[in-house]
Amino acid sequence: MKKLINDPADVVADALRGMDAAHPELQVDHENRVVFRADAPVRGKVGIVSGGGAGHEPMHGGFVGLGMLDAACAGEVFTSPVPDQMVAATQGVDGGAGVLHVVKNYTGDVINFEMAAELVAAESGTEVVTVVTDDDVAVQDSTYTAGRRGVGVTVLLEKLAGAAAEEGRPLAEVAEVARRVNGQGRSMGMALTSCTVPAAGRPTFDLPEGEMEIGVGIHGEPGRRRVPLAPAREVAEMLVEPVLADLDLTGGDGVIAFVNGLGGTPLIELYVVYAEVRAVLEKAGVGVARSLVGSYMTSLDMAGCSVTLLRADEELLRLWDAPVRTPGLRWGV
Repeated sequence: MKKLINDPADVVADALRGMDAAHPELQVDHENRVVFRADAPVRGKVGIVSGGGAGHEPMHGGFVGLGMLDAACAGEVFTSPVPDQMVAATQGVDGGAGVLHVVKNYTGDVINFEMAAELVAAESGTEVVTVVTDDDVAVQDSTYTAGRRGVGVTVLLEKLAGAAAEEGRPLAEVAEVARRVNGQGRSMGMALTSCTVPAAGRPTFDLPEGEMEIGVGIHGEPGRRRVPLAPAREVAEMLVEPVLADLDLTGGDGVIAFVNGLGGTPLIELYVVYAEVRAVLEKAGVGVARSLVGSYMTSLDMAGCSVTLLRADEELLRLWDAPVRTPGLRWGV
C-alpha cells in the first residue's frame, strides 16, 4: 500500500488539520471532528448539516460554505459519525430557524442522525427535519443499507437545498426542495478497481484485470454484476439506461447531468464518459439543462465513475445557478 499519510489511525484527524489550515473561511471543531462555515450560526437562516464516513472527499466537509452546508461531521473512513458529533454540528448551526439534516441512506448514518435529532430536540427544542437520500438504482438492498443507497444526488441536493436556505426560506420549504430533489434524481455507478482503506492496507475487494463492476457502491459494496471491460460508450449505456428505466426524464426543463469520479479516475476520462452520456440522453430524447463533471463524491482511490440525472424545473435551475462558495464547489461569487 502506498499512501501519502502518517499513521493510518490518524488520517482523518490529520486531514482535518490540513483542511483547517487551507481554508480560513471554515472553522473546524477538532474535538468533535465537525467542519463549520466560519460565520455559523447565521441568524434567521435554516442550518443545513450533513456528514458521513471519511474517504468520500470533498463530500461532505468540502461542501461547507455559502450556498451549501453549514456544517459537516466526519466519521472514520467509511464509518458513520457518532450522535455526539451530529449534536455538536446541529447546535453549532442553529440560527433560530431550525436545522435540516441531509442523510445518505446507510444504516449507521440514518440511526445516528435520528438519535442526534432526538437529543437536540430534547435539550434545546430546536426543530430538526431529516431528509434521507436513496437515489442509487443499482440494487434495492445492499451490504450497508435497507433500501437504495444514497449517492450522487446527495451532492446536488446539498447545493439546491443550500441555495434555498440562503434565500431565507423557512425550514419546511427548504426540506420540500430537498425531498423533491431526492425524488427526481437517480444514480448508477461502476468500478474499474477496488479502493484501499488505510487501516486495512489492502484492496476492499478483488476485481480481476479485464473485468469491471456495474452498480458498485461508494464503499466498494457489490453491484448488479461483473462484466468484461468495455469502451466508455458501452459503459455510459450501462449506467444511463437503468436510470431512464426507473424514472421518466423526458420533456420539461431537461436534466442536471452529473458525471462523478470515484477518486482514481482522471478528468480526461470523465469527460470521455460525459460525452457518451450526452449521446445516450440525446438518443432517448432527454435534454440536458446543466452539467457537472468531476470527482465530488469519491471512494478513496477507486477508479470508476457514477452518473446522476436529476429532472430539473425552473426553480431548481435557478437554485443551481445561485452563488456557492465552498472548497469543493464554487461559482457566482
